[in-house]
Amino acid sequence: MRGTIEYVLICLTASHRNASFDLLERLSIGAPAAASHLVTGSDVLDGAVVLATCNRFEAYLDIAGDDGDSAVATTVDAVATASGLAPSDVLDSVTVLDGKDVVQHLFAVSSGLESVVIGETEISGQVRRSLEDARANGTTTSDLERLFQEAAHTSRGVKTRTRIGAAGRSLVRLGLELASSRVTDWGRAHVLLVGTGSYAATTIAALRDRGATRIQVYSPSGRAAWFATKHDLVAAHDLRQAIASSDVVITCTSSEQPVISAGDLDDGIRRIVIDLGLPRNVDPEATHVGGVELLDLETISIHAPVAELNAESEARAMVDDAVSRFRAQALEQSTTPALVAFRKHVFGILDDEIERSIRRGDVTPEAAEQTERALRHLVGVLLHRPSVRARELGRAGRGEEFVGALDALFGVRPEPQEVADVAVPVVPLTDRSTCPRDTPEADAS
Repeated sequence: MRGTIEYVLICLTASHRNASFDLLERLSIGAPAAASHLVTGSDVLDGAVVLATCNRFEAYLDIAGDDGDSAVATTVDAVATASGLAPSDVLDSVTVLDGKDVVQHLFAVSSGLESVVIGETEISGQVRRSLEDARANGTTTSDLERLFQEAAHTSRGVKTRTRIGAAGRSLVRLGLELASSRVTDWGRAHVLLVGTGSYAATTIAALRDRGATRIQVYSPSGRAAWFATKHDLVAAHDLRQAIASSDVVITCTSSEQPVISAGDLDDGIRRIVIDLGLPRNVDPEATHVGGVELLDLETISIHAPVAELNAESEARAMVDDAVSRFRAQALEQSTTPALVAFRKHVFGILDDEIERSIRRGDVTPEAAEQTERALRHLVGVLLHRPSVRARELGRAGRGEEFVGALDALFGVRPEPQEVADVAVPVVPLTDRSTCPRDTPEADAS
């Protein structure tokens, strides 16, 4: 509650659960570009944080009033236009959440419980980066800050206090595991990595864990030599030649167009291609090339393992507890503006009386300081119980009763400047784990 204006958080979400990979690909390109313009000039949006990565699109909106339909329509139109999609297609693919469901959803997403692979760790960094981008764009609000920072805290707790990370695996490692049924000896396999972003570094680590040593790297943007030196690899300068000499090809660039076409793959040569890019790095027509087996994100998601039930249950219980605490804290804070106004009113009366007494000479200058200290202590004691009661009523969802009582008894109402959000410290977010689309150093064609 912020004065007489009601603010609401809502979320638009589309993922592998309710949207096609083609649509998610388009949104992964367009939505970030639209994010910085969502709030500017909008009458219904006070703030927005947009997450568009890999297999997920999320828009968290802070709206004024109760015109949620207009907020949804404004957001859908903006991201659809930026992504080259029909607004109706986007609207049909998103689920709209509000109230407590927004908190529950973000906490679960950030904790890896809604990912293709339950418990994967990349998503927490992606969520945090989306808040950083909103800060840079000037589209965050204190309510969104509070929500996302608590989501980050919850995800860290889930990661450290449960075995959910062991229950799930990253998309990179899952893709390699699927390929392992065809690759009998990774130590002898010739691997080509296309891409030099942070996701490529993750891929190298996973390959070496499996014993791979013969790894070439190719960069569409010309950074292969630098990346190869950094990671002790062999730089490839001709893509088709590098493909021809490889048993396994793994792509993970941010190119908006496929970097490998069907014509780049020799017909009749047995080869595994793992496409970790979104948008796709490999033309789907590659599946028609004889001997080529293509594992893309959609294929990998189909084979995502079932999580260890105990670990997932523990993680979801932690998320539920965090949501309850967050909700209770938000309700408690709903009475803060009125309480601030009340304290200002009472101490204002006290200040006036002290000043009047000094002017009249009721107290000597020597006694004035001691008298003022005693009176302020008394007022603080008298205000303690109303302050406690205000928080109790807020937690119980009865904050309006406290606000109404102050108005009826003292004529005190929160003023606009007193209704401003309680300041939330901006915490630097250093976890930059990302999918190819989100990493600043990811390749572009």
